[in-house]
Amino acid sequence: MTAAPLANLSSRIPVPVEKQTATRPLLIAAAIAVLASGWLPSAASAADYPVKPIRFIVPYAAGGTTDLVARTVGQKVAEKLGQPVVVENRPGAGGNIGMEAVAKAAPDGYTIGFGAISTNALNPHIYKHVPFDPRKDFTAVSLLGTSTIVLEVSNSLPVKNVAELVSYAKAHPGLTYATAGTGTSMHLAGAMFSQMTQTGLTHVPYKGSSPAINDMLGGHLQVMFDNLPASLPHIQGGKLRALAVAGKSRSPALPNVPTLAEAGLAGYAVEPWFGVYGPAGLPAPVVQALNAAFVAALGNADVKDKLGQAGFNPKGSSAADLQSLTLSEYEKFGKVAKSASISVD
Repeated sequence: MTAAPLANLSSRIPVPVEKQTATRPLLIAAAIAVLASGWLPSAASAADYPVKPIRFIVPYAAGGTTDLVARTVGQKVAEKLGQPVVVENRPGAGGNIGMEAVAKAAPDGYTIGFGAISTNALNPHIYKHVPFDPRKDFTAVSLLGTSTIVLEVSNSLPVKNVAELVSYAKAHPGLTYATAGTGTSMHLAGAMFSQMTQTGLTHVPYKGSSPAINDMLGGHLQVMFDNLPASLPHIQGGKLRALAVAGKSRSPALPNVPTLAEAGLAGYAVEPWFGVYGPAGLPAPVVQALNAAFVAALGNADVKDKLGQAGFNPKGSSAADLQSLTLSEYEKFGKVAKSASISVD
């Protein structure tokens, strides 16, 4: 008789009941150990990542700057990782709703989020209830880049530069300025400008850039702090006048427009930044894979050109650098928000 039939025959021989009873506790203990470790035969290990589509939550409405960046970069990340990157817009509460979903997702790398200076540094200081702590409820992956805030005026306002605007504002107490909403980085930029120039400007918040720009073009508003991508076509078309940008350096899209620091406000700088975050506890191999894919995508010439033309400055980073930025900006803007009494009900 060959070995194979003997093996088959032995597998059919009943195991004595007493042996089954003795073995059962060992099997149960082994099963408990497997469950406790979180490993299941059907689950892919971090080394196999990714094996299915990745959900990229953008906590803002479709059609804006963040949506453009997410979809442009996400396409290249998908090509690098070999799995689709599905952009999901979940706006509301200044980005808090979408980032809450990221914080509460399984830490497996299949849900990541489009964080920002607002959601991960400013919001916890101005909203009464934020359902996450950006310092410990996320895993930093990579910086995405920075946007530019522009100080612009309508053509009907008789000022050509920042110094003239300051003089005009002091001569016209109560001068208003618009932004895309309360608690946004644009609101922060306006509040800092008002404080540093002692002009006492009055904030008029809108629900997004588009309606505010429409009122600027219609002559109902004269001053606005806005994200450059939304206003750039109107500035280039001569319908709005850019006086300065709020970042540390000039925008490549407006090389002749000075920074507010250059225009006389020494030390002034508000530069909206954006980054990729996963839930807390994301495995190191997953972070490394995502970071490599995003850094490569942001360095792609086509991506840099497309986003640069829209006024966005793409730039990747290490995960550690994004985490360091998050912590330092959290502390910095907490002090600014308190000083400016910025709050959202």
